[in-house]
Amino acid sequence: MSTNEQTDVVVVGLGPGGEYVAGALAEAGLDVVGVEAELVGGECPYWACVPSKMMIRAGNLLAEAGRITALAGEAVVTPDWARVAGRIRDEATDDWNDQVAADRFAAKGGRLVRGAGRLAGPRRVTVGDRTFEARHGVVLATGTRPRIPSVPGLEGTPYWTNRDAMAAKELPASMVVLGGGAIGVELAQVFARFQCAVTVIEGQDRLLAQEEPEAGELAARVLRADGVTVLTGARARQISHDSTGFTVHLEGNGQLLIAERLLVATGRQADLIPLAVGTVGLDAAAVAVPTDGQMRAGQGLWAVGDITGRGSFTHVSMYQAEIAVRDILGQPGPDADYRALPRVTFTDPEIGAVGLTERQARERGLCVRTSVVTVASSTRGWIHGPGNEGFIKLVEDTDRGVLIGATSAGPVGGEVLYGLNVAVHAEVPVDRLQHMIHTYPTFHRTIEAALGALR
Repeated sequence: MSTNEQTDVVVVGLGPGGEYVAGALAEAGLDVVGVEAELVGGECPYWACVPSKMMIRAGNLLAEAGRITALAGEAVVTPDWARVAGRIRDEATDDWNDQVAADRFAAKGGRLVRGAGRLAGPRRVTVGDRTFEARHGVVLATGTRPRIPSVPGLEGTPYWTNRDAMAAKELPASMVVLGGGAIGVELAQVFARFQCAVTVIEGQDRLLAQEEPEAGELAARVLRADGVTVLTGARARQISHDSTGFTVHLEGNGQLLIAERLLVATGRQADLIPLAVGTVGLDAAAVAVPTDGQMRAGQGLWAVGDITGRGSFTHVSMYQAEIAVRDILGQPGPDADYRALPRVTFTDPEIGAVGLTERQARERGLCVRTSVVTVASSTRGWIHGPGNEGFIKLVEDTDRGVLIGATSAGPVGGEVLYGLNVAVHAEVPVDRLQHMIHTYPTFHRTIEAALGALR
């Protein structure tokens, strides 16, 4: 028999954003029920951000060791996948971290309910045979799942998603990666550096198709240097699997690709049907939950994180979570502002970007000028030597004299991005940026040269 329980707020999904919302509201004295079907903390700490960066770090160390031994005329270091995999994925550690997160939430006064949450009308959520009625409202934070393309033959095969790649205890001899976005190129490079024969298939005409063309060209160049076969403008027509592995038939020329493993990295998507969003007037077939500037999705309903369609980034989820908490508590604060949304593809070199690309700016009818300067042309780039691939690209709105977009690719490109992020967010005049002092010798000084090239 179903029971109705009263509470102040129900948070459905305890990924980074949902966990923050639930914990902050509980600390503020509200009665909060947090609903989670898997591990508290969500995709990021267990299957995405954290383990992938550990894996990437291992691959980068291996590549750097190879460069050093090559300079010394010594043998290249033999990779040890098993040791790395054991550090990245440990189910016992996952369970421990999940319990720590659950205990942390309980210590703040929250109530954790395990299971899949489902809306049952305004301010109502069901979990199994329990129904929670929320006096203040409901926050949706259930994230996204991998988008699986409808390629004939794919369904039913043991293909990998990012979760399977993170959990791999043995290195496959070969792998085909469907998708040349951030996840695809990051994992392709890591596996290749551990001597897996990798082929990346991307349907667009370049990798990282949502970023600047120069970024996609750089990604393809460094992947090929690591032995990856990169096929752009290519699509899978048919996929089959047997005891020996996968066979991928490509459209057009009929080329066959054979590999032990197949990694599907063709993006992520929200699934609103299991949430029963129709019970609160939302479209279950929509690609995201629409929200206003205060993260409101309806009367007594908020949404944060990937489910809002603003990008699959933990930092966006946390940013939105802070806004939602303020709004629920009745505290004033600015609306969400995505003009300076930063993102980083953690390849080697890292490819960071913020704001609009040149193409996006021109499509909006803006009058722009751009500059591109290579990292290798800077003193720090010259000092760095091998592994110094990269560039700084700036996009200026000439009518207002401010940067509206930038790309920072190179060693620690994501860290160098910070100054550009500030410039775009704060709309610092370009002529002021051109007259600031840039530390020598740093990778940041490439920005000074790029600013000068805008003249």
